[in-house]
Amino acid sequence: MSRARRPNGIELEYVTAGSPSDPPMLLVMGFTAQLIAWPEELVEQLVAAGFFVIRHDNRDCGLSSKIDGVEVDLMAVLTALQTGDPTPLQGKVPYTISDFSDDAFAVLDDLKIERAHIAGASMGGMIVQAMAIAHPERVRSMTSIMSTTGEIEHGESTPEAQAALLAPPVLDRAGYIEASTKAAIWSSKRYFDPEAAKARAAASFDRSFYPAGIPRQMAAIMASPNRAEALRSVTVPTLVIHGADDQLITPSGGQRTADLVPDAKFLLIDDMGHDLPIVLLPTIVEAMAANAARG
Repeated sequence: MSRARRPNGIELEYVTAGSPSDPPMLLVMGFTAQLIAWPEELVEQLVAAGFFVIRHDNRDCGLSSKIDGVEVDLMAVLTALQTGDPTPLQGKVPYTISDFSDDAFAVLDDLKIERAHIAGASMGGMIVQAMAIAHPERVRSMTSIMSTTGEIEHGESTPEAQAALLAPPVLDRAGYIEASTKAAIWSSKRYFDPEAAKARAAASFDRSFYPAGIPRQMAAIMASPNRAEALRSVTVPTLVIHGADDQLITPSGGQRTADLVPDAKFLLIDDMGHDLPIVLLPTIVEAMAANAARG
């Protein structure tokens, strides 16, 4: 484990795998998810494919800096979520997707990496999109996985998935682990494994349980303007991956992203939801490696 330190005091916990002499691949995780949410099998397969793999905890999550004591207006967050209008939140949240993007570049800076392949899942997909928009000169290729552009009319959650996402967090360890099976709502219908979900939840709780970060990370998503117009100017080789079973960010979010980015490749995977089933990882890694070769 290593820590990247930004001048503003934010520290980002990160871990690497593979040889530093190989092309770097930065993996950016999503909403409230720690770096350990990336399956180890995915990391191993990317290393075997010839990449130096970097994972980090976003701020307010895992072992990275926590913005303790900073409150956000949850009703304003929910209103923005329902209406798609970020105006009530702008200027009233501690950070946005752009700040997450800057954090990710700080990790690369700490490793003295000028240009990297970048891949993000869910909110992490939003972050890597922001990275490619802001600093394309530092991006070799981009892969956006189970994500969207920030436009409310694309990728909208089903009511059931949204209700599960917004349910109050369970605060005790046993309850938290048991509640992890609710992810079945948005996961692969064929490959969801409740026991594996419980094991991941236990590992996450034991490493860093921090429910205070949930409303701030949600506010960051909601307060950020959509990236639709900016994505039209992205020129880095882009791959968009989405699961046909995804109910948390429905496939139209991925399709819209691919439609906007010039020459983007869109891979819709049957039997994948808002998750990364182990059996599908070879398909995902092969597609990511092919996209990286374009860059």
